[in-house]
Amino acid sequence: MHVFDVIAILCVGLMVGNELAVSLFVNPAIWRLDDQAIASVLAASLGRVMPFWYGVNLALIGVEAYLRQGGAGERLLLIAAGLWVAAIVYSLAALVAINNRLAADGRGSSRKDWRVDHTRWDTFHRWRIVLLIVATACMTAGILA
Repeated sequence: MHVFDVIAILCVGLMVGNELAVSLFVNPAIWRLDDQAIASVLAASLGRVMPFWYGVNLALIGVEAYLRQGGAGERLLLIAAGLWVAAIVYSLAALVAINNRLAADGRGSSRKDWRVDHTRWDTFHRWRIVLLIVATACMTAGILA
């Protein structure tokens, strides 16, 4: 296994782990705290970092697919790249607007229905995690093939 393979697997795996941690641990803690400000700070923070991280990971998967053209793992890497693109498009279509509203809530807004947005975001986010886990499994299998 080459150093680039390790970097790709680590970078993608860490991001998917982060997404899973938000869903399994962070959001349930926010629900128990009943704190709109914490939700908005998290939404703003992740909203700044995650687009870059998604793009970098898509590039890593693309380079892995390019390096394995005609090889045993090429098809799995192309599937992983397609799923990653689907996750990005899904994020833009379903999650970004909600995240932006939640992030704006920390700047003086005091909406009563912020929990509705948070619940919708959390539900949509879980579907994105499924896409990312399958993409990560395909990418890893493609690299190891």
